[in-house]
Amino acid sequence: MPRFLTLIRIDEKNAPAEGPSPELQERMGKLLEEITKAGVMLDTAGLTPTSEGSRVHWAGGKLSVTDGPFTESKEVIGGYSISQCKDKAEAIEWAKRFLQLHEEYWTITAEVRQIAED
Repeated sequence: MPRFLTLIRIDEKNAPAEGPSPELQERMGKLLEEITKAGVMLDTAGLTPTSEGSRVHWAGGKLSVTDGPFTESKEVIGGYSISQCKDKAEAIEWAKRFLQLHEEYWTITAEVRQIAED
């Protein structure tokens, strides 16, 4: 079965400073338990804020390192999951269900991409 990487993109500037509400955390936990029991979830995690990250860039034969936060970014990757689904449509359905758990004030996007298998 194909594997899919889902990148959760958030607008870090407009996300709640306190992070997900306890109710959202509970809903996420239940969905993650369901996905795991279905044999779909392989790995998932949230990421620390960009203020704790660094970007390593290669251009013109030179490396540069920039420490966060990355103020020029509207959306940043806030988390990810790796799932094994029968097809892309199933992976998208799980992503939709995850996004719909969030309260209306969240601005969140899930990018679903199949992992290339050699």
